[in-house]
Amino acid sequence: MKILITGNLGYLGPVVVRHLRTTIPGAHITGYDTGYFARCVTTDARLADTLCDEQVFGDLRDIDRDFVSGFDKIVLLAAISNDPMGERYARVTDEINHRGCLNVLDKIDDLSSKSIVFASSCSMYGAGGDAPRKETDALNPLTAYARSKVDVEQALERLAGRGPVITSLRFSTACGMSDRLRLDLVLNDFVASALVKGEIEVLSDGTPWRPLIAVKDMARATEWALQRPADNGGRYMAVNVGSDAWTYQIRDLAHAVGDILPGVKVRINSAGQPDKRSYRVDFARFRAHAPDHQPLATLADTVRELADGISKIPALPSDFRSSDYVRLSVLTGLIDKDLLDSNLYWQ
Repeated sequence: MKILITGNLGYLGPVVVRHLRTTIPGAHITGYDTGYFARCVTTDARLADTLCDEQVFGDLRDIDRDFVSGFDKIVLLAAISNDPMGERYARVTDEINHRGCLNVLDKIDDLSSKSIVFASSCSMYGAGGDAPRKETDALNPLTAYARSKVDVEQALERLAGRGPVITSLRFSTACGMSDRLRLDLVLNDFVASALVKGEIEVLSDGTPWRPLIAVKDMARATEWALQRPADNGGRYMAVNVGSDAWTYQIRDLAHAVGDILPGVKVRINSAGQPDKRSYRVDFARFRAHAPDHQPLATLADTVRELADGISKIPALPSDFRSSDYVRLSVLTGLIDKDLLDSNLYWQ
């Protein structure tokens, strides 16, 4: 089995590589990444990169036809990966997240025997209200990032007619420790703030709903999707990935973190404007089709693991939201140093 993982040098990629190396030990794993965040290492343990059989540096927009055709299974993780970056680089987000992603598959002449996993997002539900959103409900993407996920899913559904088994994993908001930790995710931000400042401050009114999932459980879902047969959900399947137990209003999540980490104060700006991105999600389809790959992580364990990992980061600045632990800051810094151009190509 030959597996290609695009975006393996990001936040989720190392966790996926490590998990697949353990659960599918005989697989030949190739990582493909442009390397924007390769230097953003937050572990002193063995990097998951070294568990790949091969590491290739390249841009999705320029991937080679002969190279990509040789894989049985393809995991599409690479993306400009959150809303602030998507808004700053809206056109490039479409080029990479949408057109670049599809370029990988367009270079494969015969898709019929392939298994394809796309890292999609529940954020495409946008302002979803209090009723849990099902996969068949209308989508309401509010950002360039979310729109790119919708565009890819629509194209993938059409591609399924050529015979591959394609799974779009609509992940809940990611959290948890990684070889390349991001602190621009809500739970990770709360834990970092608690450690650095001794308090968690929610700038909005804290009312929006948000489902979360630990990166370890995202990796387990990826393993399931890679090996999903067509008779378990069809040749194309979009599925919400997460659990009811990990669905919180932001203010309740902040208090939950404060309860786990001793001595942390929580401040909610009750006069603040609510975040328009508010959605609850129905996970019944995921439970039905992946009963052996349901989320296992607990909030308490994830928070403590994050706290332990963050505490080992040397000299984490109090203004960590402007540091290299925030992906937008990394891209901005690379552009300011003339290492990337405005289209996010290496100079």
